[in-house]
Amino acid sequence: MRIAVGSDERTRLTDFVVEELKKRGHVVKLCGALARDVAPWPDVAVEVAESILKGEVDEGVLFCWTGTGVTIAANKVPGIRAALCSSGEIAKGARKWNKPNILVMSLSETTEEKAKEILDAWFSTTFDPSEEENIRKLEEMEKRFLKRE
Repeated sequence: MRIAVGSDERTRLTDFVVEELKKRGHVVKLCGALARDVAPWPDVAVEVAESILKGEVDEGVLFCWTGTGVTIAANKVPGIRAALCSSGEIAKGARKWNKPNILVMSLSETTEEKAKEILDAWFSTTFDPSEEENIRKLEEMEKRFLKRE
């Protein structure tokens, strides 16, 4: 799988996750502060989201201090469903019920051990097709509110 990984700052955790993804056989595209010096969190979120929408990558992983900023920013992009995951159970539920295409982790709260648990759950869980109607509703919401602009 091709995965865009972005953050507004480069840390030990971001480096760990990038290496972990590569170990798992994924092709990694670095975004934001992982690819250059300065990277405001809204810009990083859009960069990763656009990489998905353009078909350059299949999914994304985002980081910021709390994880909420990049989650909010990414979810402003139509077609993106970013999920802030703090544990393997949250990641499993997100994958199963919400069909996200971006995994988000908090730089302040996620340990390397927790990140590995989250990645294990993320990549071992598949979407439950019985939730397709709910995903369709999300897509309809995007279209309805985009028309207002």
